[in-house]
Amino acid sequence: MSEITFRAAAAEDAAALAAIYNEGIEDRVATFETTPRNEDDAQEWPQDSVVLIVAERDGQVLGWARVSSYSDRCVYQGVGEHGVYVARAARGQGVGLALLQAMCDEAERQGLYKLTSRVFTDNAPSRAIHTAAGFEEVGVQRRHGRLDGEWKDCVLVERLLGEAAD
Repeated sequence: MSEITFRAAAAEDAAALAAIYNEGIEDRVATFETTPRNEDDAQEWPQDSVVLIVAERDGQVLGWARVSSYSDRCVYQGVGEHGVYVARAARGQGVGLALLQAMCDEAERQGLYKLTSRVFTDNAPSRAIHTAAGFEEVGVQRRHGRLDGEWKDCVLVERLLGEAAD
């Protein structure tokens, strides 16, 4: 089996990005979104992203990670909010952890000093890979939203980068 490589997402990745994201929507463990996305939606993601990378093996996109601005307020200019999605067929193979690490490296190169996100409290695999990638759980947002009519709690995760991590 070839090794996993990482690169900036390109326009031709839009269909794969949408398909992987839609698996996350269907599985109901990674996002509050319930409406499937299409290739046109994914074409817009690079413009809204500080970082958008894909993991691939033998030319096949296995997953992707995205960092967007946390806030438009200048005080938060170095803070990014992230999401990571791995294709069902590639889960449990270390892709998510490797993507998180590559995403952090690229975010730091882009001048960010902190990454944050929310993870459903019942998403044990995501919580585990975030911890393995150096993220800390810093709080719980109770009843942060409803998914299929049920309240979901979210764990806040964050990782300091570069000088902020020292």
